[in-house]
Amino acid sequence: MTLGGFLDVSRETMERLERYSELLVKWNPRINLVSKSTIDDLWTRHILDSAQIFEIPKGGIRRWVDLGSGGGFPGLVVAVLVRELEQQFEIMLVESDARKCAFLSSVARELDLKVQIKNDRIENLNSLDADIVSARALADLSSLLDLSERHLAQGATLLLMKGKKWRSELETAQSKWNFDCQIVKSKTSEGSVILCVSGVCRV
Repeated sequence: MTLGGFLDVSRETMERLERYSELLVKWNPRINLVSKSTIDDLWTRHILDSAQIFEIPKGGIRRWVDLGSGGGFPGLVVAVLVRELEQQFEIMLVESDARKCAFLSSVARELDLKVQIKNDRIENLNSLDADIVSARALADLSSLLDLSERHLAQGATLLLMKGKKWRSELETAQSKWNFDCQIVKSKTSEGSVILCVSGVCRV
């Protein structure tokens, strides 16, 4: 089956994503996992938007850390997609809101997903030695680099989903940090991008 016209997945994966969306709709009135204005467009705005990030990394992943996972975007969607791979890797979801962590844990149990959930602020955690760090709608680029720096393994990549103001964020970050950045256009949101950042160090 084709997910969003760009990713081939099994029937089992599609069923897990459908169940995930059902659970999110059920929980959302209680803990506001996503904006009410986007709930009717949940698949495009959140699930497919998150799924596209899964296409970017190319092998050699030991640990994927998702910062500010919230309702599970993109980290929980990645965890569903990873189940199809022969080469598994560790997925860690970092979320400071205990209620959202309860939701993430509930979905992970029901869908039999192998994830670690850290109910804490990222700045409070010891180094996570991540090969991939992802984040969506969490903070500006400079702040994300500051939060992520000590958690990056050698050769790590940050996959940061950004909206239409990404150019100004990139310019500001480049005055404070040295890094390489590949810009991947979003397949689900006009003007949005995924910033693939590597080689991070302070100026």
